Amino acid sequence: MAGDDFSEALDKKKSHRERNAGRKAEKKKKKNPHVQDLTAKQRNPKAFTFNSAVKAERQFRRKEDIQTKKQHIPVVDRNPVLPPPVLVAVVGPPKVGKSTLIQCLIRNFTRKPLTSIQGPVTIVSGKKRRITFVECNNDINSMIDLAKVADLVLLMVDASFGFEMEIFEFLNICQVHGMPRIMGVLTHLDMFTNMKTMRRTKKQLKHRFWTEVYAGAKLFYLSGMVHGEYLRNEIKNLGRFISVMKFRPLTWRSTHPYLLADRIEDITPPEQVRQNEKTDRTLCLYGWVRGVPLNKKSSIHIPGAGDHPIKDVSFLPDPCPLPDKLKKRVLIEKERLIYAPFSGVGGIVYDKDAVYVELAGSHSFHHQPDNEQTELVTGMKDTQQTMDQKMQMSQMQLFSTSEPIIASNWGRKADEDEWTDAEDESDAEDENEDEASENEDDGSEKEEEGSEEGEQDEESEEETVKVAPKLNGKEKVMRKPGTLRTKVDVPWQTQESNREEVDEPPPAKKLKKSSVALAERKLLQELGEDSDADSLSDLSDLEYEPVEEEDEVEAPIPVAKRPPKSKDEETRAKVAEALANIEQAEKRMNLKAQQEAENSEEEDDDDMQMSDFEGASDEDTAEGSAMKWKDNLAQKAALAYQERQATTVSLRKLVYGESNLAKDSDDEDDMGGELGGLFRKVNLAQGQKLEERSLRNREDVSRFPDPTHQRDWKQEHVRDLIRDCFVTGKWKEEEDANDLLEMDDLDEDGDFEDLETGEKHESGNPSEKDETPEERRKRMIEKKRKLKEKFDAEYDDTDGGKTYYDELKQEMSQQAQLNQKEFEHMDDEMRVQLEGYRPGMYVRVELTNMPCEMITNFDPNYPIILGGLNPGEENIGYVQARTKRHRWFSKTLKTKDPLIFSLGWRRFQTLPLYSKQEDNMRNRYLKYTPQHVACLSHFWGPISPKGTGFLAVQDVSVRQTGFRIAATGTVLELDKSAQVMKKLKLVGTPLKIYKKTAFIQGMFTSSLEVAKFEGARVKTVSGIRGQIKKAVSKPEGSFRATFEDRIMLSDIVFCRTWYQVKIPQFYAPVTSLLLPSEQKNKWKGAKSLGELKREKGIRNEAQLNSLYLPIERKEVAPAPLSIPRSLQRQLPYEDKPKMVVKRDQRKMELESQRVAVVLEKHEQKAHELMRRLKTTFEHKQETLKKATAVRMAAHRAQLEKEEAKKSKREKTLRKEIFRNISKMEKRKKKDD
Repeated sequence: MAGDDFSEALDKKKSHRERNAGRKAEKKKKKNPHVQDLTAKQRNPKAFTFNSAVKAERQFRRKEDIQTKKQHIPVVDRNPVLPPPVLVAVVGPPKVGKSTLIQCLIRNFTRKPLTSIQGPVTIVSGKKRRITFVECNNDINSMIDLAKVADLVLLMVDASFGFEMEIFEFLNICQVHGMPRIMGVLTHLDMFTNMKTMRRTKKQLKHRFWTEVYAGAKLFYLSGMVHGEYLRNEIKNLGRFISVMKFRPLTWRSTHPYLLADRIEDITPPEQVRQNEKTDRTLCLYGWVRGVPLNKKSSIHIPGAGDHPIKDVSFLPDPCPLPDKLKKRVLIEKERLIYAPFSGVGGIVYDKDAVYVELAGSHSFHHQPDNEQTELVTGMKDTQQTMDQKMQMSQMQLFSTSEPIIASNWGRKADEDEWTDAEDESDAEDENEDEASENEDDGSEKEEEGSEEGEQDEESEEETVKVAPKLNGKEKVMRKPGTLRTKVDVPWQTQESNREEVDEPPPAKKLKKSSVALAERKLLQELGEDSDADSLSDLSDLEYEPVEEEDEVEAPIPVAKRPPKSKDEETRAKVAEALANIEQAEKRMNLKAQQEAENSEEEDDDDMQMSDFEGASDEDTAEGSAMKWKDNLAQKAALAYQERQATTVSLRKLVYGESNLAKDSDDEDDMGGELGGLFRKVNLAQGQKLEERSLRNREDVSRFPDPTHQRDWKQEHVRDLIRDCFVTGKWKEEEDANDLLEMDDLDEDGDFEDLETGEKHESGNPSEKDETPEERRKRMIEKKRKLKEKFDAEYDDTDGGKTYYDELKQEMSQQAQLNQKEFEHMDDEMRVQLEGYRPGMYVRVELTNMPCEMITNFDPNYPIILGGLNPGEENIGYVQARTKRHRWFSKTLKTKDPLIFSLGWRRFQTLPLYSKQEDNMRNRYLKYTPQHVACLSHFWGPISPKGTGFLAVQDVSVRQTGFRIAATGTVLELDKSAQVMKKLKLVGTPLKIYKKTAFIQGMFTSSLEVAKFEGARVKTVSGIRGQIKKAVSKPEGSFRATFEDRIMLSDIVFCRTWYQVKIPQFYAPVTSLLLPSEQKNKWKGAKSLGELKREKGIRNEAQLNSLYLPIERKEVAPAPLSIPRSLQRQLPYEDKPKMVVKRDQRKMELESQRVAVVLEKHEQKAHELMRRLKTTFEHKQETLKKATAVRMAAHRAQLEKEEAKKSKREKTLRKEIFRNISKMEKRKKKDD
């Protein structure tokens, strides 16, 4: 029973479901391909039809609209096979969580924390993508610079506070310089306690974000923090979006090269810096090339540091490479590289002449025991003597048995006793060298043990040292406390670093695997295969090849030494002697290989020279060693001759062919032996051959071929060689000329008869005459079928309905493939000379004459961008642009007020001049920018291509409360000279008037000015036009003018003129990178006139002509109309003037004629009494009128009431009468 229950339980389990998607499903589909004969639509077409044609049309239109909206203008994909890392800029106001987000993203991709972030941080995020994270400071200079180079922007917003002004400023900056991909990130969502409020805030911020960017822009929500980090699932989701993001090329970046420096190095000679701390520096900047290929001969612009020419560019292996094998689904631990030199993370860094190893933690030099490497470093730090003193005390030892020669005692002769003492010293030094070599072996064993321990402890981040590929430059700066970059001298890199101590011979072509070559090969194999090696300890395992004594050639090499006064100098002497031994061993190998490769005669000569060289005593070779360039001149000349012969094209081979040369060599081999080592025996046959060869040499076989080498064209196999070169041959595998000719011979018209001559013409193919009608019909059917196939191939749409957009995309993709194949199989050394340093290459850019503040005030938190300049963009000239004051900027911009422009790569201050273009194409001067309307601006600045966008701010040092972007615009034209005209009105008044001629004064100051304006147009206030004629002697500056009509003395005469306004040539680059760290965001340039007056408390005196005062105009009484009497007689009576005097006028005239009367006292009393009585009477009459009016109003009201009652009574009575009448009519109707 138990078994049955168990089997039932198994049956109840869910059955196995095969995977329909994923890697396993794809593998199964490939193994068992199943092709269905008919699709579901083919089997049941009625199920896939539509019911409504209108609905189907709408769906089709909607589908096409959606598809069209997704389409963009296709561009040629110029991205290299290995693209540069994607540059992600994290932007936002302070205290919003930018550093925390970068740390969480780095931990998500690399599984390692990075506590301190300074400068760019590059990581490997996937099998085909790398990402560089950069944090943007709360500085408008950094915001402008990063907006020009960022591929993706993470815009962080504090959800509890909302959008701040920095967000809108950065979005406007991006709109001007090319909009990168933007993703919003909301933080501080855990500050909301009410979920409803949080949802409403999210919705509001999302729609506002969509308004600024585009509808549907991605906005991420970081809900909270746990242990100081964001939630892993949210960071993982954000990282996935970053990893799969696609980017479209922007106009400016697709035409200019640029790179973001992730490492800087000062290679200025220390002695030069010691003598003058303010001297110009030589800097090396490192980074990935982006945009277009970088030209070595072009100039660059560093925003914040100015324009600089490039001295040298060299490409280096990638310090953060992508994984080689792409078969794995995910990256393994050692492939998750991180490269951040400014943050102290970078592992092993390779330079041209050194290797720098990053040591951390317990490997710091504070806790290491003293060894030769640390002695070198500490000795360099403890040096207390100058270079002059060291040079005076320097020594040179020519032979191992000789006494060292001191520079200060040069020219003195040494005694024999001193020579013997020198031999004893040399023996002692040999013993020291043996001890040093034993110590080196012990040190190498220690390094091997250390490397094994390092491999076991890969997870510890401070102890693990990643091996990065080769980089140029020297890091001589302490990265972190307890961290040191130690220089490791590698044997094959001593050619340049030790050139003063040891001179190497020229390399031979075929050499045995010497110790140096073996060491080089082993280390390169380690670097190429295992990028997680923790040390270079394998160098100690290399063994030198033994050289036989008979092949040894003792060539003493002079080694420059200094008096061993300290440990570091002794160590240097030991290193120099060890390098000299390696050089000597390699020379022996070179000489042995040369002896084996040379001919017998050259071997004899070399043996004689070598025997002489070996037999020479020490005294004889003393002078030769002093002039070392004379050593081995024969070997050097032989090697140089072999190299020239190998690279030189043989003209004899080109002219006379290979066969003649081969015959010549055979003839030489067949000749007899030598006679006495000088002559050779020649028999009769050999003499004939020599004569034939000399005859052949007289004629050029390319023009007169040798008859013995001619082919016999009568033979069939010889003719078959060129049979396909003719028309009747077989050109291609699918095309046979005979078949094509037979098709051409087909007679389309058949037999026909000429009606004029009666001659009958038959088809040219005689076989057609004998064919039956059935065969003829089949032949015609086959012919029609071929013609139809040919027509279908030309006109039918065999591509599945491709649109113009698809064809354009295909064309662009083909062009991109063609671009990649052009230089695909070319060596990088040759390729960079043809196309430049392509995007994705890690390069080292060397710049000279850089200001010292670039190093002394260096801050890794501010980005260093090297923007390439195209030809012509280094020049400065007049720039004409369309400018509009930003709608959010509160102030009005004034002409010639300084503005800081961001145009192209540059940030500079200049004085713009505003104008407006009129209908006659004249640029009229404007004092202020118009409101809500664009105008033209002219300024002195760098030449930029047309269509380049720019923005302007008034100040970058003061944090204003409002919006800081003052204006935006686009470059229109680039002119050497721009004309801006300002309107000027010259005012004058009439002096004398003679009908239509008048003399005007006050407009000019001299007769010379009048002479310049002769023929100019003038106009009066009343609109009468005129012209300037001639100057008048008195008063000075007056002139005679004629007008259309007679003017008056009260008229004002104007003369409208235009004069050119000069554009100020002021250009000041913003050098914010040269300021100290605390002042980098406080760069101050030229101040406006208003700012200077406010600072100094100066107030402008008001000008009377500039004040807006009320206009007071005197009213002018018009003169009475006077009609001549002759005209009055002819007028009708109605129009004749009437001499009628009005009554009031007459009364006034009578009153004016009365005489004034003076009253007596009693008359005055009577007059006063009468006035009082009159006043009282008037008062009583007025009171009576008011009482009467009141009484009449009451009476009218009473009458209205009675009238209303009466009308109401009449209405009721009327209704009663009409009711009775209607009843009577009804009764009559009933009775009837």
